[in-house]
Amino acid sequence: MIFIPIYLLAINLVAFTAMGIDKRKAEQHKWRIPEKRLFLYVILGGGIGGTLGMTMFRHKTKHWYFKLFFPLIAIIEYAAIVFVIFKFFPNIFA
Repeated sequence: MIFIPIYLLAINLVAFTAMGIDKRKAEQHKWRIPEKRLFLYVILGGGIGGTLGMTMFRHKTKHWYFKLFFPLIAIIEYAAIVFVIFKFFPNIFA
């Protein structure tokens, strides 16, 4: 059970960091992290980290698909987590 929060923290940190690294690389005109990989981190559970990274680093904010899908994926992921917690572990907060 403790694995899930640790995993979510780690993947969100990875997504956030990847957005920062990609922004820096873009400014330096160097090799970039592919957009597919950025989306992969978000789909794997890093929705909040990716969205925060996009906002804080002002990176990929001109791309409508990043502005739409990063927060949307985060909402869906965390709604699913809340559902699972309350469905299968109803006494967890008691």
